[in-house]
Amino acid sequence: MPSLSPRSTRTTRTALLTLASAAAVATATLTAPAASGDTQDAVAASQNLRDAVTKEGVFEHLEALQEISDANEKTRASGTPGYRASRDYVVGKLRAAGYTPTIQEFDFPFYRQLAPSTFTQSAPTERAFVENTDYALMTYSGSGSADAPVQAVDLKLNDLAGSTSGCEDADFAGFVPGNVALVRRGACAFGVKVVNAQEAGASAVIVMNTGTAGATAAFAGTLGAPVGTVPSIGTSFAIGQSLASGATVQISASTESEIRQTWNVHADSKTGDRETTVQAGAHLDSVVAGSGSNDNGSGSAALLEVAEQIATTKTANRIRFSWWGAEELGLLGSNHYINDLAANSPSTLRKIALYLNFDMIGSPNYGLFVYDGDNSAFPVGPGAALGPAGSGQIEKQFHDYFASQGLPSAETPFSGRSDYGPFIAKGIPAGGLFTGAEGVKTASQAELFGGVAGVAYDSCYHQACDGLTNNNPEAIDHNSDAVAHAVLTYAQDLSSLTAPVSGSVHGDGTPSGGGLHEDHDHELPSS
Repeated sequence: MPSLSPRSTRTTRTALLTLASAAAVATATLTAPAASGDTQDAVAASQNLRDAVTKEGVFEHLEALQEISDANEKTRASGTPGYRASRDYVVGKLRAAGYTPTIQEFDFPFYRQLAPSTFTQSAPTERAFVENTDYALMTYSGSGSADAPVQAVDLKLNDLAGSTSGCEDADFAGFVPGNVALVRRGACAFGVKVVNAQEAGASAVIVMNTGTAGATAAFAGTLGAPVGTVPSIGTSFAIGQSLASGATVQISASTESEIRQTWNVHADSKTGDRETTVQAGAHLDSVVAGSGSNDNGSGSAALLEVAEQIATTKTANRIRFSWWGAEELGLLGSNHYINDLAANSPSTLRKIALYLNFDMIGSPNYGLFVYDGDNSAFPVGPGAALGPAGSGQIEKQFHDYFASQGLPSAETPFSGRSDYGPFIAKGIPAGGLFTGAEGVKTASQAELFGGVAGVAYDSCYHQACDGLTNNNPEAIDHNSDAVAHAVLTYAQDLSSLTAPVSGSVHGDGTPSGGGLHEDHDHELPSS
């Protein structure tokens, strides 16, 4: 049993928790299966640590991250001063707790839209198009404005089977410099189409959807890197078709798109077998649109609270805590970490016994979701990745812990679309917790967890309103204890990773949305 005691000098955020509680959704009386004897032993072993880890401690960090956001353009996105300040805050707390943190710098393609874009038609008729309804600005679009005729580029509108429009230099033969290029989605990356159009002298680029089943609406796309020098948008097949016969349009965009630096933060425990690493992580960045208090201040703050409280505990295995940068742009920080180890220190990569991920653990209308590591609720296929051996055991550990506390839990797809993705791609077992995002809570989930059916778990997902009071204190309390229990359990004993486990399903098998759906792949770079 660890030698721990609750911190003696805690500033109680009574007013803060009262305010946050007003945003929380009341939960019903919950029941769960009884815990096994092995689980009871593990739960007893983690009791002191769980007593030391408190929701007040987590909210202290959440408040600090909110203050950082407020002082830095209301965002903590990678590549912004708010992220640098978040990094410095975590590093300072780790040093104060006795760790020697390391800062891992890497380059990444930064992008943000500085103002709403515009898209209008002046001839042959006048029409104003609505951003994010009729069209969307491409990620990594260039800035500028265009007022010119639309010129169709090899659209082949009668051929719905496929389109190579804009994929080849030859497609732009006869293109009039200064015109707006209209290309059709398909066959190559959006960035290729846009670069080809720019080189032909286009003043802006419109990418229309293909017109095939399921690909008719306006869409958000990405150029994949800061290659855009002119405004670039994605629109519907119908709008593209209407422009193809001859139209004059006006398009404007104001963006920042460039290579910037950002950082991961790592901290290793002072004790534990140096040949065996139990790694736990959370992404520290927010989206540009807001503070990201739940996504993912909640996971970052809980992980920091656990790191502080476990710092003096002697463990059998080394613990590595990680805070990832640029997750919101496609898991860039965790990918950089894994790829760097694979290329430069494969022996260090082999020492990672498992990875635990904590992304959004304070959703207002929360559910207690566990990654479906054994694929029992969400079989391998679109939206569900194969869990490496040991992932099912990690899932069971979390379910068993919640059961020991009289709490229900349910699965969420093991999609690989949060920072555990690069780990499982290397065959490292992984697991973690999630409380839901823009997915809508079902009636059966409301019966299981309480809260409100028919309402999103987090109605502020990826929005400016994801601020401090967007965290449910009850969800933070349950999940921060589960984080502490899992980290300590595996830091002391890995034998359960190879124990037999059956694939029983918890919950109703409904995906919970958010960090585990296509938005965390972010806009697709091609068809």
